[in-house]
Amino acid sequence: MTETLTNSQIAWRAAQDIADGAYVNLGIGFPEMVAKFQPPGRRAIFHTENGVLNFGESPAEGEEDWDLINAGKKAITLRPGASFFHHADSFAMVRGGHLDVAILGAYEVAENGDLANWSTGPKGVPAVGGAMDLVHGAKRVAVITDHVTKDGRPKLVKRCSLPLTGVGCVTRVYTSLAVVDIESQRFVLREKLPKLSLDALQAVTGAELIVDGTVVDLIVPEV
Repeated sequence: MTETLTNSQIAWRAAQDIADGAYVNLGIGFPEMVAKFQPPGRRAIFHTENGVLNFGESPAEGEEDWDLINAGKKAITLRPGASFFHHADSFAMVRGGHLDVAILGAYEVAENGDLANWSTGPKGVPAVGGAMDLVHGAKRVAVITDHVTKDGRPKLVKRCSLPLTGVGCVTRVYTSLAVVDIESQRFVLREKLPKLSLDALQAVTGAELIVDGTVVDLIVPEV
């Protein structure tokens, strides 16, 4: 297997597709990294479920104001025009379709767009949060993830075996090996690492990868 992208590089690639002025919610953990990589000349407006809109960069170490945190309990800063609101109002924004993009992590993504990202099954610790609202409230749902699990099993699968977060909700997946769209309940390959053959990529993908047009080389900077 060729070298894979780091989490920072996956987050960088996902950030390139966020339009200027988009209202964006980033999932807790890995997806929060996307906010660090906004392209020059673009500025997204980031939303966090605990009640802040238009938060900014993470503060320098030692300069945190712990009254200002995101849903992942990480310290944030505020941009001019930032606003605060009740938790219920925050979810009204989500459920009312006011978010342009939600970017989340995943345990599994199925070729029909189903997402499993809240539980690893009966022996796992459930982590129910806002994801179930986000995947059906945001106008576009993308996933960032390693292409395979720690023990080498595919995360992109024919059908999810884990409890679902949402049905038919994901439209694009950014992985450590490729960028894959979900169209007509199929995985459509858009980009892959240049040194990775299609056969090698298919071997670590749990459903058929469709090639529809040119597959672009997935090239990212060292970040």
